[in-house]
Amino acid sequence: MTAPVFVVEQVPGGPGFVLEGPEGRHAVSVKRLRAGEDVVLTDGRGHWTEGTVLAAEGKDRLVVTDLTGIREEPLPAPRITVVQALPKGDRGEVAVETMTETGVDAIVPWQAARCITQWKGDRGLKSLAKWRNTAREAGKQSRRVRFPDVADAMTTKQVAALLATADFAAVLHEDRGHDSEPLATVPLPDRGEIVLVVGPEGGVSPDELALFADAGARTCRLGASVLRTSTAGTAATALLLGRTGRWS
Repeated sequence: MTAPVFVVEQVPGGPGFVLEGPEGRHAVSVKRLRAGEDVVLTDGRGHWTEGTVLAAEGKDRLVVTDLTGIREEPLPAPRITVVQALPKGDRGEVAVETMTETGVDAIVPWQAARCITQWKGDRGLKSLAKWRNTAREAGKQSRRVRFPDVADAMTTKQVAALLATADFAAVLHEDRGHDSEPLATVPLPDRGEIVLVVGPEGGVSPDELALFADAGARTCRLGASVLRTSTAGTAATALLLGRTGRWS
């Protein structure tokens, strides 16, 4: 089994380190790590180091030794961003969690025209914080050392501007009669930025589709079945990771 991952503000260069606070408590009281077990310390921004547990002290102090030095994971190529329309209930966190576990690089919350959920005021800030915390925890769980960025929520015009800068941009659309292309066969870049738009349960509106098309986005479909908004981004990310060679 791969070593568990813990987040630190700055990755230590060695030779030893004491993991304290919530992460130390999780390591000692939840994971129950003991002397001789391996751990990974990361800042979640691509920097990481490996070490061995020397001792567990109290309920929230893990003494780590034999650190291997600071390493850096190369930037992904191509980089995959999913623009996720706001789902109802906890489906947003489900989408963030599974996309993070799969390997997405960035997530953009989108207030689409047909979204029932509205991120306004304190509710919006709390929801965004939940998405970011979910990405962090899912990144740890899936043993990542570069966690996905979760951007501030965007309007439709802001999403269109993002699509215009991408090397490949697509809107996932389930309607075969909408001149959609199979995402499984559409040409993809070897590097640069890929941006996918996942609409709400009610679908992407005609005005939004037109605006995104003007920004250079293609209309693509995943397959014959229609996925929920909380699962479409994960399925599309997996497909792209396989097609671009990032999973090879």
